Amino acid sequence: MKKQHSLLAYLLIGIGIYFLLRELKIPILTDFYSWQTLLIIIGLALLIHGYSSRYYQNLLAGTIVLGIGIHLHGVQHYSFWIDHWAVYILIAGIAFIVRFIKTKKGLFTGLILITLAVFLIFSVNLPVYFDWLYTVINLLERFWPVLLIIIGVFLLKRK
Repeated sequence: MKKQHSLLAYLLIGIGIYFLLRELKIPILTDFYSWQTLLIIIGLALLIHGYSSRYYQNLLAGTIVLGIGIHLHGVQHYSFWIDHWAVYILIAGIAFIVRFIKTKKGLFTGLILITLAVFLIFSVNLPVYFDWLYTVINLLERFWPVLLIIIGVFLLKRK
């Protein structure tokens, strides 16, 4: 019974600390007074809840929300941050690896996603014999919603 409301408790503590720090106006933390910080707090709450209550399904969602929050914060505040769409694939791959550590499921998926993301992020420097890959990447960038629809239909039809 005690663990039932712990996710809500972690969320309330994190959001309370966020608004308290915002009211105190500490100069070193002014970059963190944004909606991206709320994503980071929600991700951390999901991760803490997943580990403390041994509900490891929250690890995947927590890592994704935390990663997206950190990425969006980095894009907005740091000029050196990589702003490439494949970073989201990288975040999903890392989330599968984090979940694998506790559940022993998703290692292959995580490694494939990380490899694909790294390949796509650094694809601007490919040798000439990989020119065909630019055509494939352009098609994926244009028609990625169709890919999502196909995956969704596949998941519905799969037993």
